[in-house]
Amino acid sequence: MNNTFINKKNISATIKTVLGSALLLAVFASQQATAAAIASIESVRYATLSGNRVQIILGIDREVKAPLSFTIDNPARIAFDFANTISKLPKRTEPIGVGIAQSVTAITAKNRTRVILNLTEIVPYQVQTEGNQVYITLDTQGSTEATMAYAGDDNGSGSGSSSTEDTQRLSATGRGIRNIDFRRGEHGEGRVVISLSHANLPMDVTEEFGKIVINFPNSQLPDALRQRLDVLDFATPAKTIDSFEQDGATRIEILPINNNFEHLVYQSDNIVTVELKQISKEALEEKKKEKFGYVGERLSLNFQDIPIRAVLQLIADFTNLNVVVSDTVTGNLTLRLKNVPWDQALDIILKSKGLAKRETGTVMLIAPSEEITAQEKIDLESQQAVTELAPLQTAFFTINFAKVSELEKLFKDEQSLLTKRGYVLIDERTNSIMIKDTESSITEVRRVLTRLDVPVKQVLVESRIVIANEKFKEEFGTRFGQNNIDSSGNTLTTTSGTISGTDTVVNSGLTNLANGEAINDPFSIGSVPDRLNVNMPVLNPSGVFSLAILGENSLVDLEL
Repeated sequence: MNNTFINKKNISATIKTVLGSALLLAVFASQQATAAAIASIESVRYATLSGNRVQIILGIDREVKAPLSFTIDNPARIAFDFANTISKLPKRTEPIGVGIAQSVTAITAKNRTRVILNLTEIVPYQVQTEGNQVYITLDTQGSTEATMAYAGDDNGSGSGSSSTEDTQRLSATGRGIRNIDFRRGEHGEGRVVISLSHANLPMDVTEEFGKIVINFPNSQLPDALRQRLDVLDFATPAKTIDSFEQDGATRIEILPINNNFEHLVYQSDNIVTVELKQISKEALEEKKKEKFGYVGERLSLNFQDIPIRAVLQLIADFTNLNVVVSDTVTGNLTLRLKNVPWDQALDIILKSKGLAKRETGTVMLIAPSEEITAQEKIDLESQQAVTELAPLQTAFFTINFAKVSELEKLFKDEQSLLTKRGYVLIDERTNSIMIKDTESSITEVRRVLTRLDVPVKQVLVESRIVIANEKFKEEFGTRFGQNNIDSSGNTLTTTSGTISGTDTVVNSGLTNLANGEAINDPFSIGSVPDRLNVNMPVLNPSGVFSLAILGENSLVDLEL
């Protein structure tokens, strides 16, 4: 019995050991599987394509799905989110400096990496994945190739309610708006929900004449969505929503009830939401203060012949500001201010003593104006020295519409955009410009060329000359005749164009009677002279048309 008990105990210990080992192996295998499921971005490359397009290529250690993306207008950026991905790039920010692409930044947080593409302006773009490569193509000119590429790369299903014809039309163009809806939030906010055909459709949101305007360049709007939505009955800050196409772009205008609102625009996949929220009375009061110019908390000061440094100390204690006062600030002053914003009171005190302030972060420096001016001059000279020592970079620009020989003058003028160390080279064969200068100067040149290298608008002038002559005239003449002969017994009835024509017919009939012949014996109507009843011809006609109808006893003549 003892041995049996010991054997059971040993077996139990053995089972526990095996189970523990199996558990450890399972945890280790799970960790390995998790580590294997995380991809890593290892390289960033870029290249220029035809049509002044730029392509950025992200190298990843394994195949990945196309990332979700969204755009920001100011500053111009395109963000791509990679799930279960980390960045192994040597630098957090990689400079590009080609076309409108300035740099690319990769940020990793909790196994999720966001790649931010910094641009000079927002343009249409295309995302494609091939194996472990992600291709991002920027279409700087909105070419047809990039537009059609959207047709086979739909990143979202949307919730459109347009007709079958509109769906076919949208599929043919490849990108545009699928549906526009309006909803009321729980707290009375109005939400305009816009479904896009693609999540990477460019978007620009501005305020124009009290309206919120959402502009989608190079996009199509189905006919069923070209309408005005009256949403006044929803009791939100929104009144109407107009959607239409203008200059090849889709434009959505939201008209609010009044100006007491604030709006927020955010995008999730292929759904863009524009939210309008009523401003509270407190926030509206603050907004009015901002228009007034001073937003500080109000205070009252009543002192006579008090040192100015003591007054500045009181304001610093009242506002909890970090204030640094120069040793050259001296003197006394007398003041009486009642219920005045503290920032306005500070400006009055500084102006009365010839002082000025400069804010750096959370610290405010107060000193005489001449001293601050001298310090700023020193700072500017230091910045200029840094610019003169900054490393030079090289950038190539392909000019599409302008001539490089004309643009060269912009960089060789006395007021050139380049620094003293920068220079420019042109190649008329490829119509390209090479610039070598500091990064800040190249960025400024890129912005200028984006505005200048555009097609020139042309005007077509058409004229038609008509010459009228007083001697010119048009004439239309006609000649018409009707002759008829009818006999009944010894009675003869005849009609002709003239009296001589009827005389000829009657005389012929009398001759027949005298000879003992029947009066209705045939005779030649063609021998009757002057058969025309109407004779109004043209003297020198350019063309003549004649018609004759001969019956048993009648003849009709017509000439035009």
